[in-house]
Amino acid sequence: MTVYLDHAAATPLRPEARDAWLDALTSAGNASSVHSHGQAARRILEEAREALAGAVGCEPVEVVFTSGGTESVNLALKGLWGARRPRAAAIVLPDGEHHATLDAVSHLAERDGAEVRPVPLDVEGGIRISAFSDALDGAALATALMAGNETGTINDVATIAAAAGDRGVPLHIDAIAAFGHIDVDFRRLRGDAAAGVGLCALSVSAHKVGGPAGTGALVVSRTATLTPLLHGGGHQRRLRAGSQDVAGAAAFAAAATAAVSDLAAEADRLTLLRDELIRGVLAAVPDARLLGSRERRLPGNVHIHIPDAAGETLLFLLDQRGVSVSTGSACQAGVTEPSHVVLALGEDERVAGEVLRMTLGHTSTAADVAAVLAALPDAVARARAASGRRRGTRS
Repeated sequence: MTVYLDHAAATPLRPEARDAWLDALTSAGNASSVHSHGQAARRILEEAREALAGAVGCEPVEVVFTSGGTESVNLALKGLWGARRPRAAAIVLPDGEHHATLDAVSHLAERDGAEVRPVPLDVEGGIRISAFSDALDGAALATALMAGNETGTINDVATIAAAAGDRGVPLHIDAIAAFGHIDVDFRRLRGDAAAGVGLCALSVSAHKVGGPAGTGALVVSRTATLTPLLHGGGHQRRLRAGSQDVAGAAAFAAAATAAVSDLAAEADRLTLLRDELIRGVLAAVPDARLLGSRERRLPGNVHIHIPDAAGETLLFLLDQRGVSVSTGSACQAGVTEPSHVVLALGEDERVAGEVLRMTLGHTSTAADVAAVLAALPDAVARARAASGRRRGTRS
């Protein structure tokens, strides 16, 4: 038996998405062509745009399809920066953001001299709202995770969006880890913010909800102004040039629709499995501890610190038993440096190297949880032996 508990990195393709993808691949036309084949492809594309808009709570015209979450984040941040008010030079950046965000902001700081205003996290990985609000004065833009991709901690983005609107600052929300797992409603979060400020852009990605990798979207308020990253045509409100991936869009829309239509029931199911896994890990490894918030947590996220057991060693030992987990964000795979997210919680580098992230999704079962709990005690004992330290585990 093999067990997959790395859904936060990529969740298996949903049957609905596979069928929509294959059906759309039979379309021979370019969606920008005016002949009948092109218009058939255009219908598929625009129906996908409407379906995704319904799932994320926005107008279809506000959906800009991209090549994935990283491009969506880059288009939002660099696009808002390029359209910023004169003399506005600061970017509000909470600690613990995804590397797509950190690296994009770092690029703007190095190239354009952007001032980075960091915002600390609390001990559970949540953004400190008062510090975020204080940092907004005179800023060019702000960004925030809806939910931490490593800790699974859910942020109060409604309050964050309202604060940005009140202070007249454009805001990007990275909803890539959250979409399809908790309610995401762009229109409600934007509220009655004035044109071009408050929540202006929101990133989502297909492979986090059961769609294909390489497809994403940026929701851009119809009142927002962004400069494009790509040039070469007037596609998608002139925000993203290039022939659009019709099949990818159709598959993404199908996956998102399926995820959102069953969101409440699936969240309840995954929360039960998640809590069972947490209880089992803490019983089997008494000195282990959960990182992130217990209450404000994505339904399928388990982020655990296991003292004296290197996370990478545990990952490989569990993999030998047919169990796939991770030590953190997949974007940092193969990088041995400690997790910046764990460090942002106030932990030291030793702790940051001793974490496991186990994430459940739409294919996860009680049998998967049982298999992980059966394999974990031996893996922990062996990892601790490899480190030269031994502590008790319970089988």
